[in-house]
Amino acid sequence: MNIDNSQAQMKKGILELCILAIAAHKDVYASDILREMKERKLIIVEGTLYPLLTRLKNEGLLSYRWEESQSGPPRKYYVITETGKLYQKSMLFAWKNMKKSVDEITQNTQSL
Repeated sequence: MNIDNSQAQMKKGILELCILAIAAHKDVYASDILREMKERKLIIVEGTLYPLLTRLKNEGLLSYRWEESQSGPPRKYYVITETGKLYQKSMLFAWKNMKKSVDEITQNTQSL
């Protein structure tokens, strides 16, 4: 079994939640998301991020606005929508419940 593949699958399942949580704090540029994830040891590459941002936008969870940049072309800033906020809260609730259950199971099986 390939541990790297298993870890990648787990990570894919929570990236949406993390992106929405970051956007819930402030409007964000894609590089802000990449930096924030990297700071927390959740490495994501642009080739993964941009399709996720597009999907979240198409689902109405994010929108975006263009802002002029003083050091280059205009930047696209992502903004969480009201629907996105509700979805993020629901996903966070589900994540916390799942994490609690997994913690309980793995703690119990470690003593076997």
